[in-house]
Amino acid sequence: MTYDNSSSLSRRALLGVFAATALVAAPTYSKAAGLLRRSGDIRRIKLYSGRTGERLDTIYWVEGEYIRDAVAEINHFMRDWRTNDVKNMDLRTVDIMAAAHNLLDVSEPYMLLSGYRSPKTNAMLRSNSSGVARNSLHLQGQAADLRLASRSVGQMARAAAACRAGGVGSYSGSNFVHMDCGPIRSWGR
Repeated sequence: MTYDNSSSLSRRALLGVFAATALVAAPTYSKAAGLLRRSGDIRRIKLYSGRTGERLDTIYWVEGEYIRDAVAEINHFMRDWRTNDVKNMDLRTVDIMAAAHNLLDVSEPYMLLSGYRSPKTNAMLRSNSSGVARNSLHLQGQAADLRLASRSVGQMARAAAACRAGGVGSYSGSNFVHMDCGPIRSWGR
């Protein structure tokens, strides 16, 4: 091996620097935000509401910053459509949704069935179904029930679970997936 005492880097040293940089800059796949990291770090969410007919296609994060106006649009879109109550959604849930959408490699928007739920709506749903939790994370703006026409419940649930960032419920009979930013867990088929 020969040594070069000049100030220039050898090809091997330069490759080592690039390898170390790539390793440090690589995303951590244990959290949804890690799955969203790419060149430019831009996060986008596409949603459609069958209840209201509204559509949302917005970039809500650029280079480490949430975009306030986009977040306000997301909060309004994910409101309780029965009461029109708006709550600030936990953006960790939106990040999980966006990361799972990216993993599914689809261009169609999610159909949002339920985002924020007011206590009144949650109580009404509980009285009609045993599958609605008394302390649902929907009440805190930390959950969403979603559907995609081009993907199965199983495919959506696997993508959300791959984010390793919250709860994933599969509701094959009703054709939707629940995603939340609570403890990591899964249920349903």
